Amino acid sequence: MRKPLTEAPENSRGDLVACRVVHAARLALLSTAPILALAAAAGATSPSEAVDAQRERGVAISRQLWDWAELGYLEERSSALLRQELSEAGFRIESGVAGLPTAFVASWGRGEPVIALLAELDALPGLSQAAVAERRPRPDRNAAQACGHNLFGAGSTVAAIGLARWLEASGTTGTLRLYGTPAEEGGSGKVYMTRAGLFDDVDAVLHWHPSDRNDASPTENLANKSAKFRFRGVTSHAAQAPERGRSALDGVEAMNHMVNLLREHVPETTRIHYVITDGGAAPNVVPERAEVFYYVRHPDPAILEQVWQRVLAAAEGAALGTGTRVDHEVIHGNHSILPNDTLARVMDANLRRVGGPGWSPQARRFAEQMRESLPESAPPLESAFEIQPFEARLWRASTDVGDVSWNAPTAGLKTATWVPGTAAHTWQAAAASGSAVGEAGMMVAARTLAATGAELFRDPALLDEARTEFERRRGPGYRYVPLLGDRAPPLDYRR
Repeated sequence: MRKPLTEAPENSRGDLVACRVVHAARLALLSTAPILALAAAAGATSPSEAVDAQRERGVAISRQLWDWAELGYLEERSSALLRQELSEAGFRIESGVAGLPTAFVASWGRGEPVIALLAELDALPGLSQAAVAERRPRPDRNAAQACGHNLFGAGSTVAAIGLARWLEASGTTGTLRLYGTPAEEGGSGKVYMTRAGLFDDVDAVLHWHPSDRNDASPTENLANKSAKFRFRGVTSHAAQAPERGRSALDGVEAMNHMVNLLREHVPETTRIHYVITDGGAAPNVVPERAEVFYYVRHPDPAILEQVWQRVLAAAEGAALGTGTRVDHEVIHGNHSILPNDTLARVMDANLRRVGGPGWSPQARRFAEQMRESLPESAPPLESAFEIQPFEARLWRASTDVGDVSWNAPTAGLKTATWVPGTAAHTWQAAAASGSAVGEAGMMVAARTLAATGAELFRDPALLDEARTEFERRRGPGYRYVPLLGDRAPPLDYRR
């Protein structure tokens, strides 16, 4: 078992003056660390040691991505930073792939096999939060890394650089790629990259995600499809001439009522969520326009499509009953993940060799304070150091990794970057993602990804076995069809 990782000092980033000092220090680190890190990694004897040489680099990158907290398809600075890091490390960079300005593919080496790592970038709107263990919104931000994609992007980047250094030092041949994948949060960036054929020649895809536990089990999840339903009515004075009006908001509310009744008559693993994004401007004006944004989820894409058609019927019925018109724009669609036990077992074995994160005293104090804001039923803090049993799991969330997994054998893991009991998309997740707790878990993921990638490069038989399982699970004659159809990327969906 390795020794616990040494943690960087924690800072609250709550004080604006301190923010400026920390930011300047980070920029200094960003300008000098690559040469030192790469020189140290070049002589490393294992993939994990090569990654450890990148640790300070990874921390600096993750904190910068956390501070910027850029939304989907708007990750200009975040994408540029990762591309710069990889370019300086000797990777060949192809930017703006699949018609996505912030997407990229970074390649190292030549020939076969082709092993890919995924790196996410985007933050979530709202949930503004400082990196402290109490609720403290940041007045300068209305977004936050509440799903830890700053750790995802930075961790995968240092894993790729460390693995490349190991490949170079060991003389191992093949192609390593890191895919910079924007707009995971509702923008389906990976779907457009998959649709463009960017994964067609990949032998294995490895990914990870922040979590409150360490787990490399094979996982299925929920396929997901979303759309904005836009109702059009007739405006009028709500008191003087209500009979002349046809309320678009009535259409939205009628649709929502029918969909809520629908919940009783769908498979229990279905999930349906909505928010009203436009409900009119004033109570005394009959709304001419109104909009509601829906997500529908189910593990089986075929059943998802059946439920989706019933939601569409509810929208049409609502428009008919309220004398309004409705159209809808599909915003995103993600397939569920296709598990690969062969790759998952390799990932799990390497995670167990790496072990759970080591916490510094600062990290432990942060975790202990954060624990006070979590439910009493939350797991003990010590569970962050454990590796979960290897078993098939259903993850009740969605990700565009699913589309990748139907086009190339794919495996992923989760590591404890958040205090045990923390849920994703919360202020607690945002705070931990900018803390030493998050950075410790990030390095566990980076070491595991690099070690797994190295094993796949060394053992072609594992890739053959993974490919055989992949083809069997997809079934004969499988043809990939994106759930979002042929629509162009919604590059402005977060503006």
